[in-house]
Amino acid sequence: MEEVIKVATLENEIEAKLLASLLKEHGIPHFVGSYRDAAYDGIFQIQKGWGFVKAPISYKDKILDILFDIRKSSKTTLTNID
Repeated sequence: MEEVIKVATLENEIEAKLLASLLKEHGIPHFVGSYRDAAYDGIFQIQKGWGFVKAPISYKDKILDILFDIRKSSKTTLTNID
């Protein structure tokens, strides 16, 4: 069985959902987790980021490419708002 690693830290829930959707579309096995903890009122999300994506190590580069495209597209969209 292939080693599963933490591939990236995710910035927010929207990014996480979009990434999960694209990974599913590409048939890439993955797990998206949140650092949210109701008992501590989200303090870990402030320190660590919204959450993370884990996947088999062989998919790392593909996932990072997809995540880079999501973030690039997000920044482009934000700078083009009038």
